[in-house]
Amino acid sequence: MARTTIIFGALLTLLGVGFFVGIAMAQGAVPSLTALIPAFVGIPILILGVVALKDAYRKHAMHVVSVLALLGLLAPVLRLVMQLSRGAEIGPTVLASLVLMAILCAGLFLSCLKSFIDARRARSDHPD
Repeated sequence: MARTTIIFGALLTLLGVGFFVGIAMAQGAVPSLTALIPAFVGIPILILGVVALKDAYRKHAMHVVSVLALLGLLAPVLRLVMQLSRGAEIGPTVLASLVLMAILCAGLFLSCLKSFIDARRARSDHPD
């Protein structure tokens, strides 16, 4: 699961940096730092994935990753809901970034959840 976490962290980081650079190149201006939000979520997830490679830290690191993934899922969903309820127009670039971040974080969260369930089942099958 640690390697999966590293991959998701890297993808989120690339998503944020990619949209930030892409917007800058397309508009010829410095984009808002909010374009980097996926990277702000991805970098800690990436670091925690590396930490989880060590057996002694895996359990705690992966629990923090699951919380970050859940927050990374809820944040873009709530932002979309709030903006749509206000009647605000959402540009296609912002929409793409929010949807991709939500999808990546949902995938990571569900992977963490499955891993926790599998670990619990394995413990109950083989009591010490």
